[in-house]
Order: sequence, then structure tokens, then C-alpha cells
Amino acid sequence: MIRFGTGGWRAIIGDEFTKQNVQILAQAMSAKMKDEGVEGKGIVLGYDRRFLSKEAMQWAGVVFAANGIKAMLINKSCPTPLVMFYVMKQQLPYGMMVTASHNPAVYNGIKVFTKEGRDADEAQTAQIEDYISRASLPVPSMEYEDAKKAGLIVEFYPLNDYLDNILDRINVKAIREAGLRVALDPMYGVSETPIKTILMTARCEMETIHGIHDTLFGGKLPAPNEAAMEPLMTCVRDKHCDIGIATDGDADRIGVVDDRGRYLSPNDILVLLYYYLVKYRGEKGPVVRNLCTTHMLDRVAERFGEQCYEVPVGFKHVSAKISETDALIGGESSGGLTVRGHIHGKDGVYAAALLVEMLAVTGRRMSEIYDEIKRECGICYMVENNLSFRASLKPGYEKRLLEDKEVPPLPCAIERISYLDGCKVYFKNGGWVCIRFSGTEPLLRIFCEMPEKGQAEEICGIYREFLNIG
Repeated sequence: MIRFGTGGWRAIIGDEFTKQNVQILAQAMSAKMKDEGVEGKGIVLGYDRRFLSKEAMQWAGVVFAANGIKAMLINKSCPTPLVMFYVMKQQLPYGMMVTASHNPAVYNGIKVFTKEGRDADEAQTAQIEDYISRASLPVPSMEYEDAKKAGLIVEFYPLNDYLDNILDRINVKAIREAGLRVALDPMYGVSETPIKTILMTARCEMETIHGIHDTLFGGKLPAPNEAAMEPLMTCVRDKHCDIGIATDGDADRIGVVDDRGRYLSPNDILVLLYYYLVKYRGEKGPVVRNLCTTHMLDRVAERFGEQCYEVPVGFKHVSAKISETDALIGGESSGGLTVRGHIHGKDGVYAAALLVEMLAVTGRRMSEIYDEIKRECGICYMVENNLSFRASLKPGYEKRLLEDKEVPPLPCAIERISYLDGCKVYFKNGGWVCIRFSGTEPLLRIFCEMPEKGQAEEICGIYREFLNIG
């Protein structure tokens, strides 16, 4: 069975990610669209630089064509947010993106987007899985060139509209006057063209590393975490850049290096952007974060008389809460964020442009802005452990953590415990620890944020020993 996690369907290439399964998913989507009476509007499909991504998009396209549904195929590798933007702008019922985001190179997958360019939620993915279970073989298909001649497959490249929308939302004049130097690491993914186009339009000087097409992502995860960003840190220091920007494989997540060549976590980025939007842009509104994301956002919100809302992991929850509360910004500790008025999903390209605008408008270095935030709102320390396990052990961990609700002896007084998504323990000193299973990989994730880093490391260690893992 094809199963959807927090970030779409992902599977190992040649194992579950196969031509047959891709086409079964396309057939399920075709049947769903027909039952909903929206097949006449067509569907847009995009792909990233992973192995078999373009081919998988075409495999899906010919199935939609065989069902009489117009498939609009973006004919160059592109960022995931471009597909979301096109669904929103053209008021399409659905879109699909072939990507496994930041997963290892042996994975590929498909993200499904619904009306207004939103990530498919649990209700939608459950419906899709039901259609998949009822799909029969062989799946109908057409010859690719025949489908093109019949107008059922259309190849196009809508990048300009997406870039113009971002340029309209940032202060290009301020960036042009600032004369900034930016280092970019696309991590062998799809962000180089859109980010360089935007920032060079704004007259930034660019230094780029890892821009070539490499389906193995240089032998590393295409994820902008601290370990993977060492080359970017070096580039920022050696080239005297004002900021370093990295994106994951499909450019919906971002990582940042400050002017001193220091890694900033996704938590830091969210705090910086929310602070900038409220204090320097003068915008108003609450902030949304998932339950594994820093509570520094709560402090910044309180500082400006706003509220911070907590939701489960999965950006669909963030975007839904933004719409519900008219929040200004929302994001996750994994590096995804969006801002009110843009698309309803993660966008590393827009986030990059907004961070460069922040430097230009404030006229200050990123390190100086973050020091200002710490003076006004205090500081807390986050520690994250990602622990691999054998799939056969997962039921036992789930029983202990989520059914029996076992909690080890902890060194801080507990205020409350939530089981909204995994297990999250809130401490009376303002700290917290969250233990949850990854929705895309066989990993147990432990996040802990405390007033002192040593405390956070100690609590993570207690949980590792308690579960006998790692």
C-alpha cells in the first residue's frame, strides 16, 4: 500500500517507489477528481532533481491523459513552492510534486496539493489511500507523444509568475541600495535559479556552491542542518559574505549562516523573521509553530502583545492555523515557514528573499539583530536527537510512550503532559521535551528546550537510556 506521512508519500526507489505504484497513485487521483467533478480543470505536476523524478512525473502524466484529464507538466526541475503557487493562482483542484524533499538519495516520493495550493491534510490523504486500495491493474495509460498531440499533456515552465510574485512582496529598492554579498548552497537541488534570479535582480553579489545536478546530493542528505552546512560556513567566512543561505532538495526548507559564519537553526530563523516583521515592518498578527519548535516565538509574541499557537507536526496544520487565526507567520523547527499573504505552504525561496530584505532594511548584521532579540526576550537552548530503530521495535516504543504513557524520572518539575502529537512534557521552568516518531523515516525524534543547554542534553540522555535506544 502507498501510505502518506507528514510530508506526502515517500519510499525507497525500486522497492515501493516504482513506475507501477506511481501510476496507481495517478489513477487514484484521476478517479477522485472525476468523482468530485473537477477533472475538467486539469492538474499540474512538477519534479525535482532526484533520480527518476522527471520520469515519474511523465509516468503519472500519461495516466491522467488516459483518463481524459489535462496534465500540465512543468518541463524543468523546479521548487515545490512553485507547484503550490500555480495551484493557488490558477485555482486548480490539485497539484502533484515528485520529490522526497530532504530524505536520503535512495528515496523518492510525491507530494499532493489541494485547493489553494495547500498540503493535502489527513482527510484528503485518507481518501486518496482509499482510492488507491480500489485501483485495479493494469492502469490505463497513453503514449506520451500521443497525449501531447491530443492536448492532454501540456509542457510549460511558469517560473516567472512565481518569481514576480515574490519580488512584489519584498523591498527590492532597499536591497539594491544595501550592496549585500550572499552565499548560496542549493545542496545540489532546485533553488539556485529562483534565488539567484531574485537576488541578482536586486543587485546582490552571489557566491554559489553545490549548484550542479547530482542525484546523490554529494553523498549527503540534502537537508540544511548544521553538519551539512560546514562548506557554506567556510564560504561565508572566506568570501566575506553578509549571509549564507542553504535550501533542501526541493527548496521548501531553508538553513542560514550569519555574517560570522555561524549556523543559525530553523528556530533562530523563525524568531528573526517574526521579530523583523513585527518590529521593523510594523506588521501585526500572531505566530504559529508546531510542538517541536522553539518557545522563543511565544516570548517574542508576548513582547509585542501577540499570541503564539501550537499545532501538531506537519505543515498542513501550520497553514490551517494561519488561515484560522490570520497569523502573520508560521513554521517548523525542520526549516519550513510561510508568511501571511504568500502561498499556504513552506517556501525556502521566499524566506531567503525576506531574510536578505531584513539585512537591507535594518542596516544591521544578522548577529546584531539576534543579539537584540536575546536582550529583549531572553534565551533558551534546543537539543535534538534523531534515533534510528528497527521497524519491528516501533509498536513496543509506541505502547510504552503513547498507550501506557510511561515517563522516566526527570530533573525538573512537570507542569503538564500533552499527547497531541507524540508525548510532550512541559516543565514549570518554561522548558519542555517532546518525543515523537518521524512521519517519513524510521526515526524517533527527541526535542528538548531548556534555560541551559546542559539541562536539555541531560533530559535527552535520560530518554535515550529509558527507551534503550541510540
